[in-house]
Amino acid sequence: MQGEAETRVRAWVEYYRDIGVHDFYRRGEPAQQAASEAEAVTATPDAAVESGRPFVNETPSAPPIVETILVPPVKLISFNELAPVPQDAIPAAEREAALRAIQQEIGDCTRCPLAYAGRHKIVFGDGAATARLMFVGEGPGADEDAQGIPFVGKAGQLLNNMIGAMGLARAEVYIANIVKCRPPGNRVPEPAEANTCSQFLLRQIDVVRPEVVVALGATAATYLLGVKQSLSSLRGRWHGCRGAKLAVTYHPAFLLRDPRQKAEAWKDLQMVMRELGLTPPTPKKNA
Repeated sequence: MQGEAETRVRAWVEYYRDIGVHDFYRRGEPAQQAASEAEAVTATPDAAVESGRPFVNETPSAPPIVETILVPPVKLISFNELAPVPQDAIPAAEREAALRAIQQEIGDCTRCPLAYAGRHKIVFGDGAATARLMFVGEGPGADEDAQGIPFVGKAGQLLNNMIGAMGLARAEVYIANIVKCRPPGNRVPEPAEANTCSQFLLRQIDVVRPEVVVALGATAATYLLGVKQSLSSLRGRWHGCRGAKLAVTYHPAFLLRDPRQKAEAWKDLQMVMRELGLTPPTPKKNA
């Protein structure tokens, strides 16, 4: 746990320095107050005796201790409120190019601390640019980080099976995540990380224009809808997201840990199938 905490602190420090913020610590106090107190610190023991001020040893061998990093609070905002939904859809023939343009704009992203936390590849998205159905997960795992493609590990294999059970092929849907870089240790994305990445996922949704979006897990639902509620309170009913209907279900990784909930997830997918007019494939008879 200590190693993971140090990695997260180091990532935040490097991130703030990269954007030009340097004096963002000092026992949790504002920088101006910290600066005024620094002026009052006396540099030598003799001067401290004469002035009555405290003596602080600031030699290179005894650097100040960083106790608290101040991270600005981030408010949850639904994807519907982040920006107006475009009135005109991008023509189907131009959507692939539009998605490539977003990916090129992201580039070798250093906009949030995840860029400094051991990321190997940015995981943009995968699937049909004209998909009627879009799945949004939490963030890349180890396999996704290595390959640069969302949902290719064990959870991805289960998601493929879920898509197949709906009567679709993976290539017919679009798949993305709330964040495009793997959080260290597969932890939940921090709000600043998720909200930094939201601008690109929002544009992906606006380009693809799916009829239905499925939020896989609580993290995806939280940021897409801008609310923090239990999964049970969000499942089983329709929500709205960027002009599409949004359904909430369990993340495939959770279903791997608790297979008993697969039947509940199937109920959610059946609701989606009814909306899209899909029927499950007919089982093949043994010869």
